Amino acid sequence: MKLKKQHANYIARKITNDLISQEFVEVRKEKNLITEVCVNIIDEDIAKEIKLDEHVGELLDKNEDDIEFYNADYRQLFWMTKKRLANDFDVSLNMEDRFSNIAHNIMDYLYEEDFIHFTVSDNQVKNVISNSIDTFIKGYDEADTLAYEKIKTYKRKLIPGTEDYDAVYTRLYEEELIKKGLL
Repeated sequence: MKLKKQHANYIARKITNDLISQEFVEVRKEKNLITEVCVNIIDEDIAKEIKLDEHVGELLDKNEDDIEFYNADYRQLFWMTKKRLANDFDVSLNMEDRFSNIAHNIMDYLYEEDFIHFTVSDNQVKNVISNSIDTFIKGYDEADTLAYEKIKTYKRKLIPGTEDYDAVYTRLYEEELIKKGLL
């Protein structure tokens, strides 16, 4: 699953809660500051992929005539181009590697800026962060589906895209994440 900007805050909260609950992690700053750092690092990573996607889109738009002439599959061409340019934009397309990189960046920043201190190997702390991201991503789809299903059962019909719909969806979504222990 592709990371999206709306996930950053949820993932950051999950990481923060998981770090704080570890016996080997000494928290030296406020919880909300740790979450804020995590959000910023995750947002930076997501922004790099967005820039890559935009660049690939621009390249394909410039060659639209050739693409149509050769009757090429746009989606496949997009993916192949993105794959080829990923290193230039410092984007890992392998999710396991990507989560590991994000976890490493978060751990390094939190430790170097004295947000946390730990008495175990770096790898153990990085694994906590990486597992938090992975667990959230796995639970996201299920929580999302359950929130949509609950909205369908409402007597009052909500229209997708409206403020009411978004508020109800967000509340239900967060409830499901809490039930699953993701927040």
